[in-house]
Amino acid sequence: MSRHLAIDLGASSGRVALGTLEGGRLSTRILHRFPNGGVQVQGRLYWDMLGLWREVLHGLKLAAETGEQISSVGVNSWAVDYALLDAQGGLMGGGVRHYRDPRTTGQMDRAFALMPREEIYARTGIQFLPFNTAYQWLAEDPETLQAAHTALMVPDLLHFWLCGVAVTEQTNASTTQLYDPNTADWSPSLLEGLGLPAHLFPKIVPPGTVLGPLSPEVAALTGLTGLQVIAPATHDTASAVAAVPASGSGWAYISSGTWSLVGVETARPVINADSLRRNLTNEAGVNHTTRLLKNIMGLWMVQECCRLWGVTDYAALYAEAATVPSGAVIDPDDARFLAPSDMPGQVQALCRESGQAVPQSRPQIVRVILDSLAHKVAAVLKVLEDVTGQAIQTVHVVGGGSQIALLNGLITDVSGRTVIAGPVEATLEGNLLVQAAALGLLKPGQVRDVVRASVNLKTFLPSALPSPVHSEVS
Repeated sequence: MSRHLAIDLGASSGRVALGTLEGGRLSTRILHRFPNGGVQVQGRLYWDMLGLWREVLHGLKLAAETGEQISSVGVNSWAVDYALLDAQGGLMGGGVRHYRDPRTTGQMDRAFALMPREEIYARTGIQFLPFNTAYQWLAEDPETLQAAHTALMVPDLLHFWLCGVAVTEQTNASTTQLYDPNTADWSPSLLEGLGLPAHLFPKIVPPGTVLGPLSPEVAALTGLTGLQVIAPATHDTASAVAAVPASGSGWAYISSGTWSLVGVETARPVINADSLRRNLTNEAGVNHTTRLLKNIMGLWMVQECCRLWGVTDYAALYAEAATVPSGAVIDPDDARFLAPSDMPGQVQALCRESGQAVPQSRPQIVRVILDSLAHKVAAVLKVLEDVTGQAIQTVHVVGGGSQIALLNGLITDVSGRTVIAGPVEATLEGNLLVQAAALGLLKPGQVRDVVRASVNLKTFLPSALPSPVHSEVS
């Protein structure tokens, strides 16, 4: 038996969870949940990193209070955002800016003026998104960059605070559009071409790297002793994909939450004119794999609607949406949906502009969002088949969206593919099991075996002929 702690930071909430591995099965227990979200200050959007750190320490104290022997701890989070540290390790620039902050507006065009779009993609294989780390860097104040000593991605910052070791874990590094998948290192030509200071970027380490013991300060603050800090797959999607309960071939995954990450696992990056045209991304995975995928907007749209409506009972809202017939289908990746806004009004506006029936009630608006996500997912699956030449028969949906029967059924019917839903806590499970493998308690190839033995899955079979799906997605 072994026990491990996972710190999972999501865009809307965070958790500290205790995982127990015994007899080839993993059980998890959430010790502490806490909210997360952007903080607006003078027109700028930040993450409350010090508040998150306080919550993490509280979760670790609760772990100590269990009295159980715990072997390790690791952090995963969203991608692309980073902290700048001074020579003493202090936060600079007001803290960590939120990827939805408007400062990146126009920065992609600025990057393309410095280096051709085709060359950036050839060197990184990363989907062009306005909030990618590379464009956030271009938006930085030059004086702040000049004074900075180190840059750390969000989970790497937490690991630094936990044990004092400053490195960048590979799966998160690969999302920055500054990482070369062929060398598994930062791209010197990109850093030079974009005018970014290479000295700020620390060593890249693979998922499953043991960083060292908790610092004496953290041990004293929490009461935990004897733990190793391990960098799991620190990008939450990479951890989730590590826990996809798949076997064999012919499968794709959707990490379904605030974002929907739709992809396949490949042995090597797929970087060519076709993948560039389709704007696909190649991100590092566990065990030297590549996650060939596309980011689509995901349940953020529903979350924003519910925030404005003051709705907290998502299950009831989804149940009401299931009674509403399908209506308009819009592009969930329309730029107007990226930043916090009047999401219901934006959905209605796009329906109106496209000449479709405008949803009026809350269930109708949610139904439009879910129908649109299902059609977008189906289109991306077709693109992945076209680019890889491999047929996809089964789609594994993991994460919070795996609980939404309406969405999973829509994906099944629109795409014509079998959907297997679960596990809900794939990110936590992938984090915990990569830690166990790092300590030699599992072979890397056994991670998915443990997941299949540990969770209940639900299968959705197509109930109707799939709707025509166009594979030209941007």
